[in-house]
Amino acid sequence: MKELYEQLGISSQVYDFGSEIEEHLKERFQAFDKTAEYNQMKVLLAMQKNKVSEECFQSSSGYGYNDYGRDTLEKVYADTFHTEACLVRPQIACGTHALAIALFGNLRPGDELLAPAGKPYDTLEEVIGIRPSKGSLAEYGISYRQVDLLKNGTFDYDSIKKAINEKTRLVAIQRSKGYQTRPSFSVKQIGELIAFVKTIKPDVICMVDNCYGEFVDTIEPSDVGADMMVGSLIKNPGGGLAPIGGYIAGTKECVENASYRMTCPGLGMEVGASLGVNRSFYQGFFMAPMVTKSALKGAVFAANVYERLGFSVVPDSIEPRQDIIQAVTLGTAEGVIAFCKGIQAAAPVDSYVDPEPWDMPGYDSQVIMAAGAFVQGSSIELSADGPMKPPYAVYFQGGLTWEHAKLGVLKSLQKLLDAGLVTLP
Repeated sequence: MKELYEQLGISSQVYDFGSEIEEHLKERFQAFDKTAEYNQMKVLLAMQKNKVSEECFQSSSGYGYNDYGRDTLEKVYADTFHTEACLVRPQIACGTHALAIALFGNLRPGDELLAPAGKPYDTLEEVIGIRPSKGSLAEYGISYRQVDLLKNGTFDYDSIKKAINEKTRLVAIQRSKGYQTRPSFSVKQIGELIAFVKTIKPDVICMVDNCYGEFVDTIEPSDVGADMMVGSLIKNPGGGLAPIGGYIAGTKECVENASYRMTCPGLGMEVGASLGVNRSFYQGFFMAPMVTKSALKGAVFAANVYERLGFSVVPDSIEPRQDIIQAVTLGTAEGVIAFCKGIQAAAPVDSYVDPEPWDMPGYDSQVIMAAGAFVQGSSIELSADGPMKPPYAVYFQGGLTWEHAKLGVLKSLQKLLDAGLVTLP
């Protein structure tokens, strides 16, 4: 085994260091196995309940009327997530698009959007209008209010209570940390926040950006009161097989409102051809709990490796996991670049190229992204990225298999070691 890793560019020193850490993670990995088993049965139960058949894998074109496979898949998602309805479509280009559809579909001029967890993910800033952009919510007369987290990374309930007013229509909660080094939120924490908000204004819509969080726990935000839950199929629920797409799960009214924004008023969910992706969507969702488990093992392995070397990691090596993202603060641009080059070098696709920082649309600084993926930009596949600005943190996620995630972490360490940016104990 060590000889094979050497052929992949992993020195004996790095291999032994990683093996020592892996040995101490067996009990933690067993807990991930149990969560994945529970979620696997949950998905399987929903598929059996809705009588998924070979007919469901057929394709539709044109308007997509009466697409049996598409409609059945949406019932499978709704039953898995315990919601009244769900929109699962290849016409949704990415997670940001899904969030924008949900927001525009359920907000009207004069309404106010409240973010109780501080600054949203970078690409939402232009959707909201925090950074001026054509077609933003701000241009449609929808105002925005933000409550920053307390210094310990928890919700500022007093300030949230003061921020909610007669105009507050929708509260958007981001489960994952995004490009921040704050903790991600547990489903339990999200449920407590939703309950608090509802006591102040019962009719407010609580929407959760669930990207990177699906199947990490045995429950989802929809189980603790979320009116809408939004995510991307090239993250956890696509299982690495979905080539595109996103979902919006929640109350029938919220999902219908979103569907009118996805297509147009009067048509909503009735149109939207599946274009040959049904089989990938079904199979990806079926595989998603196991793929998510592999990504979680890789994230915990990365946390333990880099914490051992003295770097700040969020979450730390022993904290419970709330998503698949592992933040590592490397402190220098050189460190971020070397880490990402290691992830790219471990990839099955484009392993021979070096990632470089670039001006990526939707971000306020240069971003470096490493992902030799079968699906472009698929964050459930092994990837790492980060903005080229202080504190120079890199965000590692994904891995369709634990073994590949492990190689990626070792390869990132090897690049840092070769560049003289770290020393092994």
